[in-house]
This record gives sequence, structure tokens and C-alpha cells, in this order.
Amino acid sequence: SGGPAMQSAMEDLSPDEQEMLKAALEALSGRLQRLMDWLTSGAGPTKEELEEMATRAGAEWAGSPQEAQWVTRRMLQQMGYGHLEEQLQQLMAQLQKMGMSQQAMEQLMGVIEANREALAEQVAQQVGLQIAQDRASRPGQLHTSDLMNKPFSALNREEIELLRKEIQRLVTQLRSRAALRRKRGSQGKFDAKGTIRANQRYSGTPFEIKFKKRKLKPSLVLICDVSNSMWAAAEFMLRLTHELHDQVSKVRSFAFYADLTEIEPPLLKMVEAQPDDAFHAIRNTLPGGHYATDLGHSLDTFCHHYLNAVSGRTTLIILGDGRNNYNSPRIDLMKDLQRRARRLIWLNPELPAQWGTGDSDMLDYVPVCDAVYPVRNMAQLSAAVDKLLAGG
Repeated sequence: SGGPAMQSAMEDLSPDEQEMLKAALEALSGRLQRLMDWLTSGAGPTKEELEEMATRAGAEWAGSPQEAQWVTRRMLQQMGYGHLEEQLQQLMAQLQKMGMSQQAMEQLMGVIEANREALAEQVAQQVGLQIAQDRASRPGQLHTSDLMNKPFSALNREEIELLRKEIQRLVTQLRSRAALRRKRGSQGKFDAKGTIRANQRYSGTPFEIKFKKRKLKPSLVLICDVSNSMWAAAEFMLRLTHELHDQVSKVRSFAFYADLTEIEPPLLKMVEAQPDDAFHAIRNTLPGGHYATDLGHSLDTFCHHYLNAVSGRTTLIILGDGRNNYNSPRIDLMKDLQRRARRLIWLNPELPAQWGTGDSDMLDYVPVCDAVYPVRNMAQLSAAVDKLLAGG
């Protein structure tokens, strides 16, 4: 494999010390034993092994330097780098018990540390090589990672269709991450009162530890700007939240243009199956011609007819560019909704430098929000949805 060469740790050890090291390594298991073998023998993984690990880590989906770094970190985690420090400490303790000299252990650690850095560099180079080969094998095709980072406003019809095909993969990733979070948080926080009550029969000695149950599935209310310039972002947001309905306790979706209406389940299914027809169907339920966006009036409609959708358990999400055609922004209603909801999150596809220019009221809305996330492209939108599923 490419990258800096690794060296054997055995060369500087006596025959007895070599036997000690072999015996200590045999006590390890699985991937950690394989990793330690690589780091002590200097052989490292084969080119085929690196290629297989890179594929498992998702190198085919990477294109940007940030994504390449992510794949590299994932490969190193697969190898066992996350537990390496602990294993090295245990290895040194075992070798010391077996009688290896301090000098020999220091030499061994020096070689292992050098090989550790060399292997990480080999992994990074392999990821870069596979990304380059993947691009070279498909010179006429748009790379997925390029589309994921391309602004919604710059997408053409072909690119939107390609991104639509990526939705299921994104949903699978987001669902896996949400399930992992629930698994980690399933135990909940320590419940002092519950523990005391449960252990009264033991004279107060805490034999049974109680934990508070955690409700990790958020309740969402989504209000989407469905003007022409916002439809791509709105479509993908609606698709993601609809596909991930099993990851939230409840979700209600609303569309606004000159006014606001709730998007009923049949229309949500149409967004998935026939997105272009869904856009026209949703817009036909709303008044207004060209350049008629009016969030202020839409908020008034929401507060008069749908206020019961928002409670102290609700994360209220507004997807829009904050452009209001010089109509009243109704900051007062936004403040009321912010106080009523658990959190108020704004998702905006415009660059912050454009906020407050022309008919943009975004700078007035920002102080009312608990958080504002940029969603200029699919990568940012999926990251925002991941945060929302995490309760943020």
C-alpha cells in the first residue's frame, strides 16, 4: 500500500522479548489483535484490505476534503483506533509483568507510535486514491457529493432528479443515527427520588438504582415557504420528515405563500411520488400570484386556526428565506409562538450576507429564534434534520 513505510518492532527485541510480545498479542481478540499485529510487525494492511475498508466506510460517496476526512476517521475507527490507547496501556502492563525491560518497552512504544502515524497516513492516501479513481471512472457523471453541496437555487432539472434518488440513502443514514442516539440515551438520568422510594424496604440502602425515562422522539411542526424559489428546499425537507415519521412522536406540516394551509397526508404522499404535481397541488390550495409571499399574514392564519398544534413539547420549524415582499413580518406573533413552543428553529437557504437586504425581514426574525440553521444545499439540510431528530 502507499504512504510512509512502517517498520518492524521485532528487530530491536531479543528472542525472549519477541516471545513475550507474541504471547501478549495473542491475548488480544478480533480487530484489536489485527491492529496491534500491523503496528508491531510493520507489515500493515494489504492494498486489498484497505480498499475493502474504504468501501465499507463510504468512500464512494465522498468527494470533498471534509468528506474524505470523515471516511478516513471512520476507517481508523473500524480498525480499532478508538480503543488503541487503552490497549497499549494494557499491553505495556502485561509486558512489564512478563519481565520485559523498561528500555525494550520504550523502544517498542516508539516503533508503535511511528507505525500508528504511518498507517493513518496510508489510510488517508487510500481514501484520496479511491475518490480520484471513482471520479476518473465516471468523467461524464455528476458526482453525488458535488450535488449534495450544490445550492438548491443552482440545481437544474437533471440534478434535482438525481438528488431525489438520494433521499432513501439519506433517510437510512439519519434513521440509523437516531436509533443509535435512542440506544445511548435509553437509560435516562438518575432518579434520586425514585431510588429512595424503591429502596425503603432495604432500610434506605440503594440496592435498586432508578432512572428517569427519557422521551427522545421529538414532536415537530413544520411551516414551509412554497414559493417558486423555495420549492426545491421545501420538497426535500417535506420528503425527509415524511420518510422519517417513525423517528418523531408527531409531525404536522404546513405550507405558506400568500396564506397558509396544512399539508394533509395525501399531498405528503404525492410529494414523495410526484413532487412536481405536488407543488402545483399545494400552490393551488393557496392564494396569490407572482411575488406574493406573505409570512406575516400566514402566521396570523396559523395562530387563529392551528395554534393547538404547538405546545411546550413541540419544536416549531420554519423553512424560508425571510423575504416578505415588504409585508408586515408580524414579529409579535413569532414571539408568541416562540414562548409557546419548546424551541423555534429557522432553516434558511440564503447566505447570511443577504439577510436584511431588499425585502428580507430575516434580521428581525433571528433574535426571536432559538436557533437558525443554514440549509443552502442537501448536505446542510440533512445535517439540520439530524439535529432536529436529536432534539435540537
